Amino acid sequence: MTHDPGPLHVSKALSELIALRGFARVQGDAQLQADWDQAAGAEVAPHTRVAGISRGTLQVMVANPALLAELNGFHKAAILLALQQTRPEYKVKHLKFKLQTNLKKRELK
Repeated sequence: MTHDPGPLHVSKALSELIALRGFARVQGDAQLQADWDQAAGAEVAPHTRVAGISRGTLQVMVANPALLAELNGFHKAAILLALQQTRPEYKVKHLKFKLQTNLKKRELK
């Protein structure tokens, strides 16, 4: 005999569908990018993309070597502090910048 759990509640079905299709992640990625843009500022943000957060490290792709050096040398601590103060729920402890020369400059919203 198998146990029939009965019909699935609508809210449970929707939450499973959202998780399965990745809709929440897309929204979360967009929010993370917007928060990065605000912390990095209007001059830096258009030349960068957030790759994600892993074990407390926010990984950011950077369009050119000069900006990569500038971020690592001069702006890393200030941007990290701004993110930690505005979004403590992200639990970002480190920033890691990676060069990705094929990034296109984007318009900030």
